[in-house]
Amino acid sequence: MTQPGQSFMRGTLVLSAAAFINRILGFISGMYIARVLGAEGIGLLMMAHPLVPLVITITELGLPVAISKLVAEASARGERMKVRRILHVSLAVTGVLSVTLTTVSLLGSEWIASILLSDQRAYYAMLAITPIAPIVAVSAVLKGYFRGMQQMKTIAASDVLEHTVQIACVLALVHLLLPYGIAYAAAGAMAASVVSEAISLLFLMASYKLYGEKKTPGETWSSHLKHGRSTLGELMQIGLPTTGHGVIQSLYSTFQPLLITTSLALAGIGTALATKQFGLLAGYAFPLLFMPSFITQSLSTALIPAIGEAAANKNSLLMHERMNQALSLGLLIGAPATVILFEWATPLTTLVYNAPEAGLLLKILAPMFFLHYFDAPLHAILLGLGRARATLWNYVVATAFKAVSIFVFGSQFGINGVAFGIGIGIVMQTLLNFFSISSSIGFYWSIRPYVKVGICMMLMAIGGHWTFDYLNAQGLPLLWSVIASIVCSLLLYFAALVLTGTLNWKSARHRFSIPW
Repeated sequence: MTQPGQSFMRGTLVLSAAAFINRILGFISGMYIARVLGAEGIGLLMMAHPLVPLVITITELGLPVAISKLVAEASARGERMKVRRILHVSLAVTGVLSVTLTTVSLLGSEWIASILLSDQRAYYAMLAITPIAPIVAVSAVLKGYFRGMQQMKTIAASDVLEHTVQIACVLALVHLLLPYGIAYAAAGAMAASVVSEAISLLFLMASYKLYGEKKTPGETWSSHLKHGRSTLGELMQIGLPTTGHGVIQSLYSTFQPLLITTSLALAGIGTALATKQFGLLAGYAFPLLFMPSFITQSLSTALIPAIGEAAANKNSLLMHERMNQALSLGLLIGAPATVILFEWATPLTTLVYNAPEAGLLLKILAPMFFLHYFDAPLHAILLGLGRARATLWNYVVATAFKAVSIFVFGSQFGINGVAFGIGIGIVMQTLLNFFSISSSIGFYWSIRPYVKVGICMMLMAIGGHWTFDYLNAQGLPLLWSVIASIVCSLLLYFAALVLTGTLNWKSARHRFSIPW
């Protein structure tokens, strides 16, 4: 039992470290793009991007999750030929689907743009990002293999390499194409993603060549595919429910820009201004909101097999113990992140993007976004319990509710109403997943830790606000006022956690122990 726990935590730490580096690199890249292209250019990028996740989701068919599970099982049984067959069948399926759908997308790009893009200047950006689908599909298969073999370092290294190359390409292509217009510069930023994904794929292929399964004598593609029907069935049994969730998510992401701009049009806002406001929301506020969630996302990746193992062994105590670890970490990360994003909303968007007008949107979303830091672990727990269908229906209900909220509030209150609608959808999604887990295995928790953390959050907010005002009054530059006040508020927050007994430094097993 010790080894799986160590593997679970080690994988989480490796992925978290890589995710942190990637967030920093992505943040730098996004900050540069935002400053060069402006809100209008960011709006074009956000409009062009959603079609690709849909194509990728369809081509992957949920196989990365299925591959990691089946590879881990086959490797444990010593079935090396089964491991290679899983890879061959997966590559054949994703290869054919990705090339077919990418070709259709390229041939029908003008027709697709006429339907999905409210601003036709985003057409070139959409065209530039389309070829990424086959590259990502093959990469996903290889990452599924390495995940199943518990080789998280390879995945982490490929992700860091990808983001590093992307920054270099963004700097070069945007600089070269900006003189030709904002539409071409946005297309250059999209093309940078294609190049970086290709470099990452080459790294994964080289890693598999060095450390992967070796080819056996007489082994051929045709032999694997000929005897791969049962393997395909196993993959589809796990992958299809995940695909349904991904397809709906991608479809909604594809139409969300059109939904938002339509609701803004009903509020009397013109196309150019609507594009700019959408850029403020999707390109400025969301990156800041998602920045702290890399730890919970990494945890969720390792949590699915961990919960699945405990459920298979019918070890209820271990299931609840790992749930406690995951949700404790979500609370630890989400509480101070929410205070910072709410209290320093306008200074942050001013410093990072030179866009103080995005601060209000960030302030509206931050309190509701607090629940998002719990949603990823809750989603992973449900998948580990084998309740993929529950996650699908929860997402459908929450998304429908969010779409209606965006349309209603957006048409009445403009972009601020859109932000409220999105936040309401996040709250709904998290609560539905929570209730699904409660109905499945029960949920045992105490209100006391939440009250303690709530008090710590209030002390952090008050102390940070007072420090920021004091430093500003002393004439300190905005950058140093923000940094110093945030550091002081975080110190106050963690001191309050220790004094209230919420943060347990003595526990080696639970770095952050909360008695639910």
